[in-house]
Amino acid sequence: MRIVAQRVINSSVEVEDKVVGSIGKGLMILVSFTYGDDFDTIDYMVNKILNLRIFDDENKVMNLSVKDIQGSILSISQFTLYADTKKGNRPSYINALKSEEAVKLYNAFNEKLSQFIRVETGIFGSEMKVSLVNDGPVTIIIEK
Repeated sequence: MRIVAQRVINSSVEVEDKVVGSIGKGLMILVSFTYGDDFDTIDYMVNKILNLRIFDDENKVMNLSVKDIQGSILSISQFTLYADTKKGNRPSYINALKSEEAVKLYNAFNEKLSQFIRVETGIFGSEMKVSLVNDGPVTIIIEK
């Protein structure tokens, strides 16, 4: 499982010119799955995302989590995070989990996150337009 987490002031996602998810301060995360990912992987990543200390405290030190600031998460599925660009110029996506399996893990991941924090999502497998104002910028890659 691979996640790109961006600290944002706000973020939204559109599908067919309609906003389907929107948050204020928090994290916009791009989420991808590969072979071997399971519910233990999800538990690990949920814990990591919720407790990642990348928000400033009163001393301008990154010492607070998204939970600490009572932020939200916009979760976007993105199989292209597993692009392999070693050969040629056309990326291979052979390492990305097939969509029938990935959607189950993606839904379980978002449901688990939702137990602890407000989560908005895009629509799995759709063409999406994601907008964000990156705060910092702070962008972290997390992998398990």
